[in-house]
Amino acid sequence: MMKLKVFRFDQETGESHYDTFEIEPSAGMTVLSALFKIQEEFDDSLAFRYSCRGAVCGSCAMLINKIPALACRTRIEPLLKGEGKIKLKPFKGMEETVSWNPENEVLVEPLPSLPKVKDLIVDMDKFFEFYRAVETTFKPVSEPPEKERLMQPDDVKELEKYTNCILCAACVGSCPVSGKDRDFLGPAALAKLYRFHIDPLEADDESRLMLANSKFGWWGCEFHANCRAVCPKGVPPIEGIGKARKEIKELGKKPD
Repeated sequence: MMKLKVFRFDQETGESHYDTFEIEPSAGMTVLSALFKIQEEFDDSLAFRYSCRGAVCGSCAMLINKIPALACRTRIEPLLKGEGKIKLKPFKGMEETVSWNPENEVLVEPLPSLPKVKDLIVDMDKFFEFYRAVETTFKPVSEPPEKERLMQPDDVKELEKYTNCILCAACVGSCPVSGKDRDFLGPAALAKLYRFHIDPLEADDESRLMLANSKFGWWGCEFHANCRAVCPKGVPPIEGIGKARKEIKELGKKPD
């Protein structure tokens, strides 16, 4: 038997607490599977997001043993064995909130830095507001050709680093800057912005760079690298942010 200690929150009253559920883990059980088991056998009011169950949609990101992760791909057994631990710089949500024993308990909480709605569900409106603010739509450099637009393999490889984002917000949940500055665009939005900036099929100018040329954009990042460490798809926001900063400096347009 093992225990899941789960954060509970009621938006109407603003009250929160932790409930502990004791379950028998099955072979290969994930945190998401365990939450379903709790919902089906103990408390059907437990609220959490999910969709694909295959680490594609990003819906089930939450704080698991103080690490932002996808519940659908995080297995119970390795957690109890202490395997796969990630060393992160301190961020909002990492602080001790409740006593728990990692040897026989799994602690499940909502992603930090985002407003809580109910239990493990957070409000993603601000996250997507920042995402839309960086204009994540393709702006072709020319009129559509008679045939397909061609790209070089090296360009495709570089773009794929940032294209693989599934909008789970784990990076934002782990980001110390997002935790203290609600106006910071955040790793996901900046990574996507950089992806469009380097697209060779886009207009060859600096307009994309300038969208985040402020202390709330490129210059707000403190390079803690938590975002890269927790991303389930290996997207490296800090790499793009660093390159964007260098390019802006070379243009002589770093803000005062």
